Amino acid sequence: MSDTANDSAELSPSEFDRLWGSLGLAPRRPWRPYLMGIVNATPDSFSDAPGEKTVADRVDLARQLIAAGADVIDVGGESGVTNKPAVDAQVEIDRVVPVIEAISALPGAVVSVDTYKPTVARAAIAAGARIVNDVSGLADDDLAAAAAEGEAAIVLMHTRARPKQKLFPHYADVTADVKTYLSDAIARAAEQGVPLDRIILDPGPDFAKTPAQTIEVLGELDQLRSLGHPLLLAISRKDFIGALTGRGPLERDAGTLAALAFGVDQNVSIVRVHDVAAADDFLRVRAALNGQMDVAADLELAEELRRATGPQKGESA
Repeated sequence: MSDTANDSAELSPSEFDRLWGSLGLAPRRPWRPYLMGIVNATPDSFSDAPGEKTVADRVDLARQLIAAGADVIDVGGESGVTNKPAVDAQVEIDRVVPVIEAISALPGAVVSVDTYKPTVARAAIAAGARIVNDVSGLADDDLAAAAAEGEAAIVLMHTRARPKQKLFPHYADVTADVKTYLSDAIARAAEQGVPLDRIILDPGPDFAKTPAQTIEVLGELDQLRSLGHPLLLAISRKDFIGALTGRGPLERDAGTLAALAFGVDQNVSIVRVHDVAAADDFLRVRAALNGQMDVAADLELAEELRRATGPQKGESA
């Protein structure tokens, strides 16, 4: 395969598998995308319970997410909310590096860093991150260079807004814009040395898109699959789900599962979710009922689960 984006033909299944293997992930099961769990190393995330969190608290959360079925743990040190200023890079490094170092030491942990700052990415990769999850739309090409230097994969996301900017531009054809933008981002990342088989694409639900525009893009994912790279869907508790259901962020998990099912039907590779246990349960039951997962003839419910009131899957005792 060529290392230039001008030859960006669709990656073969073996090249997808090589990507997952290089990241430390087992081959993906046909009925289940990889689940990316979320660990916020910030004091102001809308989805976290109130109260100060320590590094140990965040590592314990990562441990629970992995036990619940998370394949990747996404660590972020700056909230995506647009009504607060950007965090200084050194502050972000101080937040994420200790967390990434500790989580990377957990058995089975694959860590991504949610950042758009090259200096943060370099520090995170040195601490053990294997994926750079960029939500800026590659606002700085040096971020791709950082990923290339550290032999990390990179997630390229569509957005027409700058980091921390709330913007809803007019699109003549929003899906066409997403495809053109991501194609250009692939070329720019390749120019910085990122191998094509280490590039993952994210259509950017809610980023510089109204709920209706997000739904339109998700409904036309086949056009983005034609770019030939694995797709990541960050659909958990997003505004388009809230607009459809009339629910606040912490009440959107049922809608998130509906979006997850759609993503599976569209053969996406990774889904970023807050409630990993619910997502994993949903996928297992769905696959069993669809005949996609082998079910043992002697399958039984464990006696302690009939009326269990204690900690469940992925929870701490």
